[in-house]
Amino acid sequence: MKNIVLTGIGGQGTVLAAKVLAQAAQSKGWHVRTAETIGMAQRGGSVVSHVRMGDEGERVAAPLVSRGQADVLISFEPGEGARMCGVLKPEGALVTASRVVQPVTASLSKATYEANSVLRALVAREGSTVIVDERPILEEVGNAKCLNMILLASAVATGALDLSLDELKGAVRACVKPRFAEMNMRAIDVAYRNMH
Repeated sequence: MKNIVLTGIGGQGTVLAAKVLAQAAQSKGWHVRTAETIGMAQRGGSVVSHVRMGDEGERVAAPLVSRGQADVLISFEPGEGARMCGVLKPEGALVTASRVVQPVTASLSKATYEANSVLRALVAREGSTVIVDERPILEEVGNAKCLNMILLASAVATGALDLSLDELKGAVRACVKPRFAEMNMRAIDVAYRNMH
């Protein structure tokens, strides 16, 4: 069983990324269950997606990943990653974007969001942590809406996900509207290349 949790802020593409992972697993003949929890705001609220894959022929009974049971946590925003780290197994892999997005609650309270301390805490955790500097990749691709594909490709490149680059791309073709497919493929290729 492979348990994956994706977390981010509304509008970052977390739900689409979970759909792509589920499609990739299904194309391998694996049984898959997914679930999402979406925060108060459509844009700016917390989003958490669970993807459970029966990668050794198991049937997946429940869609939610229990605390301490995730093999992989993919974080679209470091603060959301820090908040969700408890879902990871001690040896679990964390793949996170480096760019912080100040939470709505911090904006309202005028609190300072200590981004550097969040990133330091993520690096200090037990298990592997990969911090992806998505800025140069987004600049090369030319579209800020590709963060989800950059993180998925980075997770594949580091071996955190048991998927090949071709399996990821096939799932993107199946899930993404044709007019956006080329942009997403380019983001995957650039991110994968940058991780090697």
